[in-house]
This record gives sequence, C-alpha cells and structure tokens, in this order.
Amino acid sequence: MKENDENSTCCPPFNPDPWDDKMFEWNEKLFIRKKVKTFFFMPLNFGSVMSKVIPILEAHGNCTKETMCLSDHTSRWNMDILLSVNSEIPGLENVKLNGKFYSRVYEGNFNKTGEWCKHFENEASKKGFAVKKWYMWYTTCPKCAKKYGKNYVVIIAEVN
Repeated sequence: MKENDENSTCCPPFNPDPWDDKMFEWNEKLFIRKKVKTFFFMPLNFGSVMSKVIPILEAHGNCTKETMCLSDHTSRWNMDILLSVNSEIPGLENVKLNGKFYSRVYEGNFNKTGEWCKHFENEASKKGFAVKKWYMWYTTCPKCAKKYGKNYVVIIAEVN
C-alpha cells in the first residue's frame, strides 16, 4: 500500500451489526498489551507503537480476523492498548480477558465520547448490568474513517 495513494486504506471496513447492543462472554480471550502516551486522553505515539508491534504479530502469523484493538484509558497521560491475537507471542505482554461483556456501537466525532459513555452506562443499567471495566475500540484510523464516511467506536465493558 502506498501512503500517498488517496484510494488506499490501512483499516478494514467495519461492520457494526455483530457488536451493537450485544452481550458476550470471553473465556481467556487473548490479547497483547502495549502502552501509549496520551495528552488529556489524546494518543501521542499510537502510530509508532503500532508500527513496531504489527510486524511482530505478522511475523508470528498472529493477527486475528477482527483486528480488535481495545483502548484502556488508564489516565489522562497513558492508555493501554490490547490487540487481539490467536496465540501467545514470546517477548510481548500477553493478557487474557475473562467474563461477561456488553458492547454498543457509536458513530461520529470523538468529541461525543462523553455522551456515548453516559448513554452506554444508562443502557447497561436498564439491562441490569453494572460496568466493572471500560474499553474503547476505535475501529478505524482518522484517514480511513474519512474515506469510509463513518467513524465507528465500540464501547465494550466487562459487566456483572
């Protein structure tokens, strides 16, 4: 793929249907964890972190079909990203998620994240769920979101 090719994309198109208003259970769902620096929750080095880890995943034949990359905003200054993988990768931090998870898909500008989180929490509460842990899945980069005309964000939360 050529970076200057206006028709190229680096992110696959996202189908929101399997993720919108869904409940699912993960039993040792495998991810690798990497750290990203942020400034008031805005990622600063996301691209460089991904450009280092993707070749490692590809070398191990270890990218999953859904290319899920969950963001765990640990503070205004840091976030952990969890990339789904098929098997453990030596030399990287391997993490397994277990539990019941609820997901909803939102579409629009990132400045609506606060509204989305309030809506998500209300919807989860209506279903009798209490949110234990939040994750954000930014399904495409800004360039691909512009190309596709949609900026989907999935909120996935571990619930009890």
